[in-house]
Amino acid sequence: MLKFTTLRLFVIASALTGMLVSGCQKNETVPAENAGASKVENGKTLKTLAVSLTQGFEVGSTSPKTAYDVAPAGSSSGDNVTLSGNSWNMYDALIGNLAADQRVGSWSARVRNTGKITMLFNVTTGISTVTIKSATYNGDTPSAWGLFYSTNNGSSWAQTGSNITTTATLVTSTFTINQTGNVRLEIRKLTGGSNRINIDDITVNDNGGGTTPPTVITGKKYLFDASHLENAGSADWQIDADGTESVPIYTGGSTTETKAQRTPTPSYTGITASTSETYWKGGISSWAVSLVKLGELVETLPVGTSLTYGNSSNPQDLSNYDVFVVVEPNRLFTAAEKTALMNFVSNGGGLMMIADHTAATTGGTDANGYNPSDRDGDGYDSPRVWNDLMTNNGINNSNPFGFTINYVDISEGPSTNVYTGTNANAQKVLNGATGTASKLAFYDGSTATLTPTNNSSVQGLFWRNSATNGGNNNVMALLATYGTGRIVWIGDSSPADDGTGDTADNLFNGWSGDAPSGFTSHPALHLNASLWLAKAI
Repeated sequence: MLKFTTLRLFVIASALTGMLVSGCQKNETVPAENAGASKVENGKTLKTLAVSLTQGFEVGSTSPKTAYDVAPAGSSSGDNVTLSGNSWNMYDALIGNLAADQRVGSWSARVRNTGKITMLFNVTTGISTVTIKSATYNGDTPSAWGLFYSTNNGSSWAQTGSNITTTATLVTSTFTINQTGNVRLEIRKLTGGSNRINIDDITVNDNGGGTTPPTVITGKKYLFDASHLENAGSADWQIDADGTESVPIYTGGSTTETKAQRTPTPSYTGITASTSETYWKGGISSWAVSLVKLGELVETLPVGTSLTYGNSSNPQDLSNYDVFVVVEPNRLFTAAEKTALMNFVSNGGGLMMIADHTAATTGGTDANGYNPSDRDGDGYDSPRVWNDLMTNNGINNSNPFGFTINYVDISEGPSTNVYTGTNANAQKVLNGATGTASKLAFYDGSTATLTPTNNSSVQGLFWRNSATNGGNNNVMALLATYGTGRIVWIGDSSPADDGTGDTADNLFNGWSGDAPSGFTSHPALHLNASLWLAKAI
């Protein structure tokens, strides 16, 4: 949480609550008005190119289409569904998640007879190519389907490519269309009678020309951790929480906190460019809502669930996600969890590590006035949790990410001591698709010391104003690579706090504290970092 300081009170009083308006491989549709189009965010031209539309039928906990056909056939009252703000018609088709449905993730479309899946909107920047995954519904015999397109709002259709005959497992088919202007698509089941097929992961590449604007690849999956007491005490590091739970705090007492669930509610399919972050109830809902507006998918790992990697029986196994986001964990990761995290990153995953302030010991304020952030009284706060991961994981115990977190409590309001070198990864995070990150404020946070001898890829992004730019000490934010994966660390949770969430907690807006005065640039830092971790930019 943001902590009260004189500086903080000034910033909060002068800041507005504006939020960055920006928006596995399971996908959702980019809103029609943004698909493939250029727009300006924080002074940057942003274009989702070449992927301008994706649809993976990931609809949350409940399918919006459970019957094949609703009378009258093709009516908007029954067969039309809204997915991420766009309308589709599913005639003799539904969105299913039975064991026999072939799918990537939780849901896929299922079509029978001569059913169709039709876009009721246009991709406005044309279509160059389309990829679609398809398979035979388990237990049925193969059927054929075809892809059709229309350039006159659905008045007439032309087939592109050859018919596709389904097989027992999902196969990706690629179609070349090369049409400019307004184009929409229709998938038609052509043969096989009542035998069913599954359709999944529709990806449309636009034909707008040029790739100069920053590119954001949509359809990345983000898992936000809520399983390590991120809501203990006055903290509320969750994207959405509907229930209640008793959470230990400090000396063994308990508080009643809102409890996060796996799937945020209402469904993210209802989020549009104008949706407020209060659509979800959590201290970091702004972050998650912004990712959805960018075309990404977000979930929570709830308390009591398992953190695994490579366990096919766990639907929330890390292998199903691109990025794992952990904001101020207050419980140590278990030995098995640390193995899972290290293997996840080593094999290409992105890990967002956010810490908070601490002290030389967690027993209380030390001689320098430093305060620990051990919110549940177990002797570990987030800096110690992260250092334990990097020194006691059983795989590489020598600071494999190239840094150590210092047990300090600092405020910096804000630091403008930002990296100015040519490191390509750092430039993507600091000057990426969602804006320029040039100022970072800490309201009681920790710093890191870089150890490039352990990992030469480690790169500081911000330092304290009094520190040497490019040096190894007093680092406030950094990035690194490990194996084929990526890591971003920020030493304070306050910049991610959007000021809303559990009404029982003391919440303050550090997320959009840059509006209107430009005091900080926290959304750009967190969103660019999120996209870089997912390899979306």
